[in-house]
Amino acid sequence: MTTNTTNAKDATDTTDTTDTTDTTTDTTAGTTRAVVFHELGGPEVLTVEEVPLPAPGPGEVLVRVEAIGLNRAEALFRAGTYYHPATLPGSRLGYEAAGVVEAVGAGVTAYAPGDPVMAAANFDFGVHGVYAERVVLPQEYLVARPAGVDAVTAAAVWLAYFTAYGGMVLTGGLRAGDHVVITGASSGVGTAAIQTALRVGAVPIAATRGEAKRERLRELGAEHVIATDTEDLLARVREITGGAGAELAFDAIGGPGFARLGDALRPGGTAVLYGWLDPRPVALSANWPQTVHTYANGALARTEEGRRRAAGFIGTGLRDGSLAPVVAETFDGLERIADAHRLMESNTHLGKIVVRVGH
Repeated sequence: MTTNTTNAKDATDTTDTTDTTDTTTDTTAGTTRAVVFHELGGPEVLTVEEVPLPAPGPGEVLVRVEAIGLNRAEALFRAGTYYHPATLPGSRLGYEAAGVVEAVGAGVTAYAPGDPVMAAANFDFGVHGVYAERVVLPQEYLVARPAGVDAVTAAAVWLAYFTAYGGMVLTGGLRAGDHVVITGASSGVGTAAIQTALRVGAVPIAATRGEAKRERLRELGAEHVIATDTEDLLARVREITGGAGAELAFDAIGGPGFARLGDALRPGGTAVLYGWLDPRPVALSANWPQTVHTYANGALARTEEGRRRAAGFIGTGLRDGSLAPVVAETFDGLERIADAHRLMESNTHLGKIVVRVGH
């Protein structure tokens, strides 16, 4: 940033003055390649461009990105159907990444160059989007990468398991012995939710649209799988629970179908809505009493206590093998980001989609 200040002198003043007030402060680390979009639309609007890269300021960290994890919210944001709009032109994108610290700003004590880290997904990705080779983030937007976890695995871990743990356990109160209906069960969050439910001793009931993913969901530990295109969700949940209903529903979809999930709960049960894949108004069940929560990671992830609890749950789960992210496909290079988004929107994958970032 260059600041020019000129002290004008009276034209009649013949005193020899030299303007020495032009000062330049170097606040950039150069440029980096990043994914941006200048208009709303499909995957084709995503472009890779050189963008300015600021040097890390006080409390900030410069991270070399190794791998990026894709999330459905990013496709909605790019298309203009997310709950808040992109600021165009030149919007950034991306919540979730794994990388290595390259430099830190003044006052940063939690991280040092060489530390492996993950993005905490607690920021406005239109501004701080991590689809890039290097990013500068405030230190509270990062968490330490668990020891021994490679970049691709780490890029698939944090947001999915944070959502599952924060939504089902911390918000929904899921306990051992509870039955939980998990919609969108083949997604990254869905597969993480199955494993999270099992880790706390609950019984996951995975709901997916068709038969194609039934056996794979069973292999992941879903004791029960409901193909909603051909099976009646309410009838199957009642059958599975001996007529009592499930204690918890964990829903990524919303819309009119949310009422059917409420119907499948036992009296006094809880429904947690964490996604809005169906843009139509959310309908509520007449099955009362029940508790309905909306859930987003932001508020929880912005607190040190929330990040600490989630990091502990995820880290110990990775170490003991009870949590193991499912990676559907890995793409190489930022140039493949549009292809990765096309796969995400096809709904044919099971698990997380990851893009490795080359340097």
